[in-house]
Amino acid sequence: MKSIALILMFSAGLVSAQETMQLQEGQSSPKASLEDVSWIEGQWTGEAFGGIAEEIWSAPLGNSMMFVFRMVNEGKVSFYESGHIQQLDDSLILQLKHFDGNMKGWEEKDRTIDFKLVKLEPNKVYFEGLTMEKISDDQMNVWVLIEEEGHTEEILFAYKRVK
Repeated sequence: MKSIALILMFSAGLVSAQETMQLQEGQSSPKASLEDVSWIEGQWTGEAFGGIAEEIWSAPLGNSMMFVFRMVNEGKVSFYESGHIQQLDDSLILQLKHFDGNMKGWEEKDRTIDFKLVKLEPNKVYFEGLTMEKISDDQMNVWVLIEEEGHTEEILFAYKRVK
């Protein structure tokens, strides 16, 4: 699989999407706590980019929920992500880093990809360019706004809980 450039759009107003949102200029993240998104906890798997996507989320602890992600294509890991949703003051932020299949980082050593909280609903959380929705106890949809070669698109990861 060719290297997927996962450059996420963070600038408000640059793109129009159906499931993801952006903070407007001057807008602050709403109040929220990790308890509001604790339904994300668990091991999830689905198909994306012609392969198998897997996410494992921890329960809230130490003001964060940590996660790992891997994308497997043709029996090999294409890339990993590691990150967390962190309680930041009275709101939340999702931060992550990418690694190739050999654990070589994509971002600079001290740089993270940050998704500020935009909106919170009982079973849906909107971060800038990334939305997570609880469909049922065993299904979760994640939409991610991705730019590749100047084209922007919303990608759906339709996950099922691994039991």
